[in-house]
Amino acid sequence: MIDIIKKITAIVGDKGIILGDDVANRPAYSYGKGQCQALAIVRPASTEELSKVMSLCHQQDQTTIPWGGLTGLVNGTYATADDIAISLERMTQIESIDNQAGTMTVQAGVPLQMVQEKAAAQDWLFALDLGARGSATIGGNIATNAGGNSVLKYGMMREQVLGLEAVLVDGTVISSLNSMLKNNAGYDLKQLFIGTEGTLGIVTKAVLRLHPLPSSRNTAIVAATQFDAVAKLLKLLNSHLNGQLSAFEVMWGNFYQLMTDSDKHNTVIDSGYPYYVLIEATGHNAERDAVQFEEALMAALEQDILVDAAIAKSESQREQLWAMRDDIDTVISELNPLFAFDISLPIANMEQYIQQVESQIMTQWPHAKFIVFGHLGDGNLHLGICVGSYDEQTKHQVQSIVYQQLKPYAGSISAEHGIGLDKLKYLHCSRTDNEIALMKRLKLAFDPKNLLNRGKVFP
Repeated sequence: MIDIIKKITAIVGDKGIILGDDVANRPAYSYGKGQCQALAIVRPASTEELSKVMSLCHQQDQTTIPWGGLTGLVNGTYATADDIAISLERMTQIESIDNQAGTMTVQAGVPLQMVQEKAAAQDWLFALDLGARGSATIGGNIATNAGGNSVLKYGMMREQVLGLEAVLVDGTVISSLNSMLKNNAGYDLKQLFIGTEGTLGIVTKAVLRLHPLPSSRNTAIVAATQFDAVAKLLKLLNSHLNGQLSAFEVMWGNFYQLMTDSDKHNTVIDSGYPYYVLIEATGHNAERDAVQFEEALMAALEQDILVDAAIAKSESQREQLWAMRDDIDTVISELNPLFAFDISLPIANMEQYIQQVESQIMTQWPHAKFIVFGHLGDGNLHLGICVGSYDEQTKHQVQSIVYQQLKPYAGSISAEHGIGLDKLKYLHCSRTDNEIALMKRLKLAFDPKNLLNRGKVFP
């Protein structure tokens, strides 16, 4: 082990490697939890350095674990004492913006928020947005095919990537930095590295698609007494807003109550309703868009789809609404220990599914806490469950209830967070045996020694 550390240090320099007690000062899990156990944390400053490091590790059968911003929620970056963690935190350059084509070329370690701000400064929008924007990196977003708050209008991370560069487990550099919307010259190789959680290669660079920066943004929070009304509202807004609807964030009453009971958030509209929705529409004609937005909400009220609504009248009010929706810290503190779930299923089945899961949870743990929120417009819900303990047996019981109930609805155990370590046992709930077998064949072709992010996605 000492020999490989010396050779890696010769490649990346003293600034490019973290050893000993300094490794333990880094987190083992997301959001600063635990102490990292890795043999070393290697921080290459370029694709060339990473290529040399990966080639060396491959020759010596050394396992490696790719790191982004460590904001994932399924332990997809966990490293053991036998692993070397590969952090791209020094690869943070925004290399170029093409204002004619509407593209941006960035290194994989760039934080999402930096990309958003750089794009906005030149009147562009980078459409991906999520609560961890300040820490989550573009490489991590690509590896997990991140979703977030704007999927309804712009799609997942996959739709924001035109091309990329990646380093394979043996150090081979795959440069597929396409910058065109249309390119059917052979296989679309970038797809092999999007959403595969760093198991087939490490993304080092990407060409990102930009959109015209909206000049109008209208936001509201509304309440409904029936889930059917929420589904009707989505259909009405899609019809009335002519493609401008960019967010449709549902909050069950238990989530809204949790937030408004805290000291951090105001009660914008009365609590006590079963369903709340945070709505946002973006466009390019401020006066017309505001009128259209208000008319759509008025139509929903007149048709008794909604029972209450409040429109943000300033950017400050808008930020307050989104702060409530994004306040995961309150969820974590109030539902401690927390079991968090990221699932998707058809909108038509959501109400019945949630009722079934909640009923089973409350029957087994009568004092459990249970909240639901998520991106209903794209079929994605987040569940927060606290039953009072977090041992492995309890974890398995809770997960089994949540995931097994998805099978009749052809739902997914992971809408946007990935599989990592946490969902290994339940991949079969969303994928057939043939699908999983094909995934394993791809992994074997790319990484026959099973050295790259070993043990993630499937055993």
